[in-house]
Amino acid sequence: MQSAEITRISERHWHALDDDQVVGRGEVWLRPDGRSFLSIDAWHGAVFDRLAGAMLPTLPKPLYTVVDEDDLDLLAQWEQFGFGPRRREWELVVPAGVFPSSGVTIRPVGSAEDAPLRDLDRVVRSEIEATIGWHNMPAEIFDMHDPSRYAVAVADSSYVGMVRVVPLPRRPRIGLIAVRADHRRRGIGRALLAEVLGAAHRAGQASVSAEVNQSNTAALALFDGFGARRESSNLELVLR
Repeated sequence: MQSAEITRISERHWHALDDDQVVGRGEVWLRPDGRSFLSIDAWHGAVFDRLAGAMLPTLPKPLYTVVDEDDLDLLAQWEQFGFGPRRREWELVVPAGVFPSSGVTIRPVGSAEDAPLRDLDRVVRSEIEATIGWHNMPAEIFDMHDPSRYAVAVADSSYVGMVRVVPLPRRPRIGLIAVRADHRRRGIGRALLAEVLGAAHRAGQASVSAEVNQSNTAALALFDGFGARRESSNLELVLR
């Protein structure tokens, strides 16, 4: 496949062609936090090399990609082009179940109102940017457009915590769990997670999934308290 022809078919997409057959694809997309992420899907290692060799010189740095840590071949392919580890995210599986009431007022998934949810979203975003920064958060935090996917915690008639649930076919996915800084350490995060796990149990689902940054020890401790197990890990790589 050394003879594969690389064609840039749009601003963000490349194809590798061999005898007019597509044998590989490359894509770059811009996250809402401003970072550019790459993906290359190649039939052969030589095609990966050709695509990466064509794409990388044309793109401004830094560039990012995400790799399953168990995929050693793919990891080595990115490393040979200068990408190095930036952070690790654990893929967690959390067993569903019913838990005792905590005394925290929770509105279940599907009952959140749009305006107060957006108010909470703005507060959470500003707090994240002032501390660890948006670039350390999963992409889901930048994609709040469907109130029906959120459960919220309520205190003094205001939303003070939220959890986003994505209804995937295999198991629901927790895309974000966040509590306002001035309401932390009151059991709100635990109550939100218990609500999601209880709803999954009532729906006949055995578990939910979540992705947590290895450095987010508070979130890991929260999930561990509900019996989470680490199913796999992803490495975010960067080329500076």
